[in-house]
Amino acid sequence: MLMGIVNATPDSFSDGGRLATPDQAVEHALQLVAEGAGILDIGGESTRPYSDPVGRQEELDRVLPVVERLARATRVPLSIDTSKAAVARAAIEAGAEIINDVTGLEGDPEMVDVALETGAGLCAMHMQGTPQTMQDDPSYTDVVSEILAYLVARRDALLERGIEAERICLDPGIGFGKTHAHNLQLVRQVATFQQTGCPILVGHSRKGFLGKILGDKTTDRDLATATMAVSLAEQQVQVIRVHNVKACRQALDVWRAIGATIED
Repeated sequence: MLMGIVNATPDSFSDGGRLATPDQAVEHALQLVAEGAGILDIGGESTRPYSDPVGRQEELDRVLPVVERLARATRVPLSIDTSKAAVARAAIEAGAEIINDVTGLEGDPEMVDVALETGAGLCAMHMQGTPQTMQDDPSYTDVVSEILAYLVARRDALLERGIEAERICLDPGIGFGKTHAHNLQLVRQVATFQQTGCPILVGHSRKGFLGKILGDKTTDRDLATATMAVSLAEQQVQVIRVHNVKACRQALDVWRAIGATIED
């Protein structure tokens, strides 16, 4: 399944400021649905390396009008990309169904309570450090096994709190406290994370390591994103989070047409 990214922010690394108004964000989101998005992920705070934190009210002002309007305009499930429990709660009350938290639901002590009270689906991501520190000096002895252990621990902690297994999705956190080599190793071995028994989400779209592969940090990365999406699908990744849904859907359609299968 493709998760379409809706960045209602002025400073996201790829498209910050392009969806500066609710009208622009909603129009873009509906276009993503038309192009094949099965989930819309709406965020109001950039988590790019060295980004500045956003206050709760500012984040709410950015995302709530978008969530409210999309909840009326489409039946595609809406995800709120936030690490703030108050933002998650308000977004769910407005029509979102999923909480996508880059802190693994550890950044705000009230986040799991919100999940329990609302019945929302969850995506818990791995990140070494914070957006302000994560790329200073990422270090692992074995990046795949260490992240697998973290994700298993988060799964178990959520289960112990009373979250049903079918509501949990896990994300190894490509680009969040990882070097170029770490990112490539995670993609090569992403099937390892299927051991968790939970759906796996990967968000590699347009990230810097793709530009490094191409040898040009300024080049358009949508083709590279779509190519890697096929590799992820081959390893049975259930949710692939992307900016350009159309390009990725076309790549996956071609892959599927030549005999592969993908879980939609």
